[in-house]
Amino acid sequence: MSHYKPYPAYKDSGVEWIGPVPEHWDVMRLRHVAAFKNSNVDKKIYDGQETVSLCNYTDVYYNEFITSNLPFMQATASPAEIEQFTLKKGDVIITKDSEDPSDIGIPALVAEALPGVVCGYHLTMIRGADFVTARLLHRAIQSRPTQAHFFVEAPGITRYGLSQDAIGDLPLCIPPEDERYALTNQIDRETARIDALITKKTRFIELLKEKRQALITHAVTKGLDPNVKMKDTGVEWIGEVPEHWTITKLKHVSRALIGLTYAPEDVVTDGKGITVLRSSNIQGGQLDLADIVQVRTVVDPELMVRVGDILICSRNGSRALIGKNIQLDERSLGCTFGAFMTVVRGSFNDFLYYVFNSTMFDANSALYMTSTVNQLTISMIANMEVPLPPEDEQRAIVSRLGKGLSSLDALLFKTQRSIDLLKERRAAFITAAVTGQIDLRESA
Repeated sequence: MSHYKPYPAYKDSGVEWIGPVPEHWDVMRLRHVAAFKNSNVDKKIYDGQETVSLCNYTDVYYNEFITSNLPFMQATASPAEIEQFTLKKGDVIITKDSEDPSDIGIPALVAEALPGVVCGYHLTMIRGADFVTARLLHRAIQSRPTQAHFFVEAPGITRYGLSQDAIGDLPLCIPPEDERYALTNQIDRETARIDALITKKTRFIELLKEKRQALITHAVTKGLDPNVKMKDTGVEWIGEVPEHWTITKLKHVSRALIGLTYAPEDVVTDGKGITVLRSSNIQGGQLDLADIVQVRTVVDPELMVRVGDILICSRNGSRALIGKNIQLDERSLGCTFGAFMTVVRGSFNDFLYYVFNSTMFDANSALYMTSTVNQLTISMIANMEVPLPPEDEQRAIVSRLGKGLSSLDALLFKTQRSIDLLKERRAAFITAAVTGQIDLRESA
């Protein structure tokens, strides 16, 4: 952003985390700029109410803009709710509560009129005076000062939420009306350019992951000898394997354990509890302890993880996360794991870890997950059929994959890091623009 110039003169905003703002800008609380209210329309169907399309939490969380082509779910609402919460062009919707404080205050802009679409529960609808101001509000809420404000103002232990006062007290930097259109247009152009780069790099990562999984699948189903005699397993998702390999159910070579159930009052923040590994602690195929929950309670020794355990996300609100897994190392010692997680423990785990990262596991898991069942149970995992080579071949396959995947993993890491940097640049640009750190008037 070094090619952008600052404004000629600044003044103190009076808000510590905003700092100085252009001299001719105002700093105002959200309550003085727009109307806002929490929706109470949930996703249940009630007799005697009118059928509506519901813009729900995930629609807002995963989409920067709300448009008519989103797959809204069907629900019902009363006439009063329809009158209050039918979405209009220019409405800004934010997530107001979550189990994760970083998910608070995520905004989406309603980009077109949406008759019949109602704002759903766990969301706050913000309505400005005009569409240009709404675009500015949308970007301002995306900025780092706003996210810092929401983070501080969303108390909780296991669930976090924003009060009406916290939303209304949000400080905003407001440029004159004649500057808002040019400023928001320039933000849109720059973010679109960055988003296009992110899309290309994300697709490259998908291709790398497909190649990685294909290499793993070939190794754990065909072995390392291209001339070995094969046999048909009779299992669709496994296909042919070397003739001397066996096909076995996981329960015959390992144990599957479901994680710890704990109460909200068991959670502690003094750093003296037992760390509970959750889905968020699996990032990019690695153990990530940046975000931890600790509990003070009695934990069965069997539920304390061991080096070599395979930790699997077996239940999650996001179906895409079910099945993601890691093999635990020494850093996990002293930890337990949560009830939405499963640990597979056995003497062949080094080999089975790669089985869990092959297309076999994806295909097998998909058989059990339907519109009504969105989890992998202990029974499902225990009864999964897997190919098992002799132990010396297992060690050779594990060694070959460990060496062969290292360059792919390095490229994956490098590409992901470049995406992270682009996202940081995007957030920094939005923040600089809506707080007046850069002057975009001549760029428009």
